[in-house]
Amino acid sequence: MNRLFRGTLACLLAAAMTACSGGSDDSSQSSPPDSSNVSPGSSSSYNVTKNGYGGELTVKTTIENGSITELELVDHNESLVVIERAFPLLRQRILKANTADVDTVSGATYSSYAVKSAVAEAMTQAGMEAPAIGINDKKEYEAVTLEDVTTDIVIVGGGPSGLAAAITAKETDPELEVLVVEKLDILSGNGKFDLNFYDLFNSQAQKDQGVEDSKEQFMEDMKDAGNTPQRLQVWADGEEVLDQWLRSFGVNLDYNYGGRNHMATKDDYAGQLIQRKMEEHAYALGVEIRTGTEGTDLVFDGERVAGVTVTTNHNESSRILAQKTIIATGGFSYNQELLQQYAPDYVGYESSNQMGATGDFVPVFEKYGFALENMDRIRVIPLVLLPSRDVTNSGSGTVLVNQDGVRFVNERNGELELAEPIRQQEAVWMIVDAQKVNDHANVRKQVKEGRFQEAATLEEAAEIIGCDPETLKATFADYNENATNGVSDQFGLTPERSILEEGPYYLSRASSAIHMTKGGVGCNEMAQVLYEDGGIVDSLYACGEVTWQSGGYSQSVVFGRVAGENAAKAITAEE
Repeated sequence: MNRLFRGTLACLLAAAMTACSGGSDDSSQSSPPDSSNVSPGSSSSYNVTKNGYGGELTVKTTIENGSITELELVDHNESLVVIERAFPLLRQRILKANTADVDTVSGATYSSYAVKSAVAEAMTQAGMEAPAIGINDKKEYEAVTLEDVTTDIVIVGGGPSGLAAAITAKETDPELEVLVVEKLDILSGNGKFDLNFYDLFNSQAQKDQGVEDSKEQFMEDMKDAGNTPQRLQVWADGEEVLDQWLRSFGVNLDYNYGGRNHMATKDDYAGQLIQRKMEEHAYALGVEIRTGTEGTDLVFDGERVAGVTVTTNHNESSRILAQKTIIATGGFSYNQELLQQYAPDYVGYESSNQMGATGDFVPVFEKYGFALENMDRIRVIPLVLLPSRDVTNSGSGTVLVNQDGVRFVNERNGELELAEPIRQQEAVWMIVDAQKVNDHANVRKQVKEGRFQEAATLEEAAEIIGCDPETLKATFADYNENATNGVSDQFGLTPERSILEEGPYYLSRASSAIHMTKGGVGCNEMAQVLYEDGGIVDSLYACGEVTWQSGGYSQSVVFGRVAGENAAKAITAEE
């Protein structure tokens, strides 16, 4: 059966937080059984620590008479936006099956492995027969074809644009049946990781900060970004009311840090709040959401798109027939074959995206002769931390050195000007001081989460890197001298400020990464998909990074809303 998750994400998060307080090898630690608060002889609890994606993760497993009765996530270093979605599903699966041998939560592979390994070890300590857990374990299921499913609107993709489309369709006509399918087991795509909700104007935060902005100014700023005049107008109209719409279901982006940049608060990422609240609101409105369900092709009824074919993680295939179909499957940053085909200069780079960004519908668009636009347009983010791939700040106060402790590039370069020199190094280390941590929310968050290693002195930093300490000290002395004198170095950088003479310093392996594939299927201002000759594909809409768009996060939400509203209105008009 398809796994249909009803109820709100709030319920899942409540379960997670009830079960939660507070590299990827198989090292583990365990403590003796903890029988506190348990009647003697009835049950025991086992705390086992394994390494997940972000570091150590500890699970408390309670076992009673050979049955796993409770799981608690005691401590972890995983990305919160992943673990808060993944752990409730793992807990549910393990408790139901009474074993750690359950499906991994797709989109949280390493976290799943750590949790399952910890539970398996607890089973062994309790005298139960425990399964062997592998990082790449994948259960095989016999192929099954299910009956057709019928709905009013089907949306393929549960990221920012797909959820915005679903919510807006239900708000436009609450009587419509809206079904979202998402191939991963967790929702919200890349949006849940984003610090900044940018391009937003007419926001309450702007007004509170006295930022002067307008629709006219927005359109002037974006006039050369590559949109048709009609799509630019719709985009501007959507941005103008977006803050008010988000606030209507609890998304208060109260921190404006210049221009059109917005966070939840000074220390809270925008994406974490936006996506959590969109998930909750979608469920509350009665949107049906099926995760672990991948869209594979379109269904046609003559010239009209009549739905999609899907396959679940359990190898169950079916057709979902709908009056209107919306594709919101994201970009292809995680697909090396498509990068080779459309943007070969970017092959081989890291990606800051979640693993679902594989461009699944690009071959479908090609097959049916749909317009594909600007497929070679790629956005490279200057720096991500390794191994977490967290996007970090590359501005003032960031120094990059190679394995020898020597600078090799202008750290303020962008795109391939930075990415290619980084790729040519054996290893690259990002080093920042305490002022950088204080000044930048994402660096501050990443230090708190242990993504950086701390060094009291540059000598200690050199020891972590494995380079000569005198070389590293000389690198920073030169950097600071240039900053003091306002001199441009051999790489063309005039440092904005000196690095603090005293520690602590924070360092991490780092790389440039593909952040967004801008090209995609062509759409008009109503988010209707277009053929190569400019004709409209009947009953098919698309939004977000699967389309050609000049912006990113907020533009995806705006055109998700456009797609949902126009699809709903079209159904009403046809009835």
